[in-house]
Amino acid sequence: MSKQRIVFIINPISGTGSKEAIPSLIERHIDRERYDAELYFTEYAGHAYEMATQYKDEGADMVVAVGGDGTVNEVARGLIDSQTALGIIPCGSGNGLARHLMLPMNVKGALDVINTGLVHELDYGTIDGHPFFCTCGMGFDAFISKKFADAGKRGMLTYLENVLMEGLKYEPETYELTLDGNDTEPYQAFLLSVANASQYGNDAYIAPQASMSDGLLDVVIMEPFDIFEAPQVGIELMNKTMDKNSKIRCFKAKDILIHRKNPGVIHYDGDPIEAGTELHVTIHNKGIKVVVNPMADKKRRKPNLMQTAFSDLFRDFNTVREEVVTNPVKRVKSINNYIQSKLS
Repeated sequence: MSKQRIVFIINPISGTGSKEAIPSLIERHIDRERYDAELYFTEYAGHAYEMATQYKDEGADMVVAVGGDGTVNEVARGLIDSQTALGIIPCGSGNGLARHLMLPMNVKGALDVINTGLVHELDYGTIDGHPFFCTCGMGFDAFISKKFADAGKRGMLTYLENVLMEGLKYEPETYELTLDGNDTEPYQAFLLSVANASQYGNDAYIAPQASMSDGLLDVVIMEPFDIFEAPQVGIELMNKTMDKNSKIRCFKAKDILIHRKNPGVIHYDGDPIEAGTELHVTIHNKGIKVVVNPMADKKRRKPNLMQTAFSDLFRDFNTVREEVVTNPVKRVKSINNYIQSKLS
């Protein structure tokens, strides 16, 4: 049997850790009986998409994104509707798609999955023509995606700082939806998320029932809530019960039209862009080939440190909320110190 051509595209600045050891780990652990491997580093934004498109056109059997959700999105965009499979070695801050697929969070484990060569055809979505593989959305999460992108620093603490500093000031918007041709009532929402996969990243499950193989998108509307309800929302986000919250409205659809009063920022897989008042979101059933974990159905991932710290934090928040609600700076410092203590 002839060997398969596999190309690794490594983003050297994804996440917060160094990527210097990754080439040697790939060389050491890739199955040389199965694959002829090539390694390349990205040099600028959009480079991963360009390379993935090139190697797909050259007939590569698999292109592996080595990085975070942004890198995965770029590589995957270059491979949609083709015979070239997407592999993932998660090295980002959130790793939403890799976590949804229950891939190992270490390089060797991810390579072991790639070495099995098990490929499934999975769904992807588009919002106004922009492909996404985890989630897209508007409202507060898109607003925070823009803040995070402009912050110049990566990592969950940066993300949390923006969430906590801006959350109380954010003004909800009103959205009108048409789901598979059927109009809904207008919804005032803190955020509106459309999910192909179950989570944003870091095991924060915005759409716990979402599947990448059902030919449907999960529409999640989070109605406005006050600071005293935030702890429960945070806990449910992390323990996969968000869809049980009374502030959440969930729908499933193949084709979604969204009208909002004002143009503004949206995101696809965390990448923020400006968009208009009329938005079209649709599913592309079995439109991308993805290397999957053959043990995923049997695996029960333990909560990661950030997930545990975040859930514990919101439970503890009830005892100190009067003090920190009135002082945003103190709130951020208190929560940062708490999470740092959990991670140390």
